[in-house]
Amino acid sequence: MTSLDSRALRSAFGSFMTGVTVVTTRDAAGRPVGFTANSFSSVSLEPPLLLVCPGKFLSSFDSFAGCTHFAVNVLAEGQEDVATTFASYKGDRFARVDHGEDALGNVLIGGALSRFSCRTHEVIDAGDHAILIGEVQAFTHAGGRGLGYAGGRFFSLGLERAALEPADGAALCGAIISLGDDVLLEKTDAGFRPPQVVAQDHENTRTRLVQELARRGQPVTLGPAYSVFRDDAAQSSYFLATATGASDAFTRCPVREIPDQTFASSAIRDMMMRFAVETRTRNFGLYIGDARHGDVHQPFERT
Repeated sequence: MTSLDSRALRSAFGSFMTGVTVVTTRDAAGRPVGFTANSFSSVSLEPPLLLVCPGKFLSSFDSFAGCTHFAVNVLAEGQEDVATTFASYKGDRFARVDHGEDALGNVLIGGALSRFSCRTHEVIDAGDHAILIGEVQAFTHAGGRGLGYAGGRFFSLGLERAALEPADGAALCGAIISLGDDVLLEKTDAGFRPPQVVAQDHENTRTRLVQELARRGQPVTLGPAYSVFRDDAAQSSYFLATATGASDAFTRCPVREIPDQTFASSAIRDMMMRFAVETRTRNFGLYIGDARHGDVHQPFERT
């Protein structure tokens, strides 16, 4: 049997955009347990079946593998903190989030977009995971958008759309391109900056950016928006991106050396300094504001 690169396979699997859920049940002592999962899918309407795939590495795996009931909570935009809590927090996760109990005794997360209360239909062993199939006994569904997950990061489609709404004046669109432990920068008279283009068509900034980078010999995979701000009447939008090689048009700079560089503006320096910090924690946020003041919406990546 051919041996596959597990890290590369994980990355390939991660290119599929999904929603984000928190799956809950109770352990043998009746205490609530839960984990963050994007391995969720509807299965059937007649009977109403769905599935999730708990990993055997979970401390709560035995509780899910042997449960008679469980719930799947589809998270809404703005619930990144809930997703991160159930992905990585080691303490009492339920003490940190709004939750309740339904008539079946299942634990439901407050503010979730949809909540499915299930009876366990079947548990199938599947490599380093299990396939937990549930028969939906009850559900709720609220209006709004779900929290997204792709390329190893959370994303909020509504938040990004609002930030990237067409604006009057010039629109600059750039990419913070990661290549291993380095980032690709372009040199200007004022200092370094991420590669960027002027987008005349505000509706197609991402497409314009990818096409221009490819024209300059630098194909990239563009990720979520990272920083959107106005400066001198221009709207600047920077996206996270990855590459497998470096064009001669750009300078390869180790992320750890970002604090030592001179950047083309204070706004770009602040953005790149934040990127250097968040690269260490892998919690990438979306900055929205102007060149001096704004808010960072984070985290964007599950650990």
